[in-house]
Amino acid sequence: MDAMATSEALHERVRALIAAASRGAPAEPFDDLALAIARFQADHVAPVARLVRARGLDLARATSAAAIPAVPCDVFRLARVAAHAPALDARVFRTSGTSQGREARGEHPLRTVATYEAAALAFGAGMLWPEGAGLRSIALAPSVDEAPDSSLGFMIDLFARALSGPASAHVRDGAIDLDGLGRACEAARAAGEPALVMGTSFAFVHLIDERSGRDLSLPRGSRAMQTGGFKGRSREVGAGELRAAIATAFALPEAAVVGEYGMTELSSQLYEATLVAPGVGRHGVYVAPPWVRVTAVDPATLAPLAEGEVGLARIVDLANVDSAVAIQTSDRVRIGDDGVELLGRAPGATPRGCSIAIDELLGRDARGG
Repeated sequence: MDAMATSEALHERVRALIAAASRGAPAEPFDDLALAIARFQADHVAPVARLVRARGLDLARATSAAAIPAVPCDVFRLARVAAHAPALDARVFRTSGTSQGREARGEHPLRTVATYEAAALAFGAGMLWPEGAGLRSIALAPSVDEAPDSSLGFMIDLFARALSGPASAHVRDGAIDLDGLGRACEAARAAGEPALVMGTSFAFVHLIDERSGRDLSLPRGSRAMQTGGFKGRSREVGAGELRAAIATAFALPEAAVVGEYGMTELSSQLYEATLVAPGVGRHGVYVAPPWVRVTAVDPATLAPLAEGEVGLARIVDLANVDSAVAIQTSDRVRIGDDGVELLGRAPGATPRGCSIAIDELLGRDARGG
């Protein structure tokens, strides 16, 4: 079987697992599928192949996804992480690059978007509209036409198409269209139809700063999804403060303001469970779908840590068939019984363990520390 046929077969297995897990039906064992994907990537994704060789790993003998070497997120801006040629790209998602310039943007090429869509919709629907799709959608993000390489924009557009109500986007040319947003909220109130408001924390900060007393209240049953950091143009807003401000602006209970955790380098997302499990789900604690496994690892050695210890998030995402199934982030986490507690980015330079991994997969001498 050639590489693309193998890729397609793996995508089909992942989509079957997503469908089964979403129904609560028996599914293929996680580790078996993760290792099958990792072996494929070791043969066809150059950075993964180099990392496997540098570590002296024999994935054919591995029995657990813990054996898969994780590719640091920084690598996505240093090398192409894909099993296929650029001519076969169905979509290329790019990081914003706002802090280091556009030339430093990471890229995640996808040969097909079908598995991304299956993963995003299956878990997003369960965490954001579990009672059904009868919602309007209001986006505080550029439309997919304005930002075609934004994974968030792609996901928001996917959700808007899945929901049955009217949809509108209210960020254009980098600015929030407050008048249009006000009209969308007014229309929802007039129709008595609840809405899902989706956007970055950054956009919500701007909205809170600039709304100038506009009535943005939404009907009962509405909710909001926010994602990303909390810095505005001139200040940084605490997570709790911003959540309360969003709830006040749109007349929502705070439990209906749901955090989403995703990144360009992944094909799946995590969510706070406050909407689906009120009184049980906690803000700041994120739940992973059954096709994603998050582990806290030591920043220096990348060795797994015991539950409850603080480390860097290592994420195995089965939907990453054609890139890297295991991703090493610089996000600090604590893993508990109820999910993944996000504790912010590791301060300062790239953590030592990630730096060594980057050197290994780029063929550099990592012994100098």
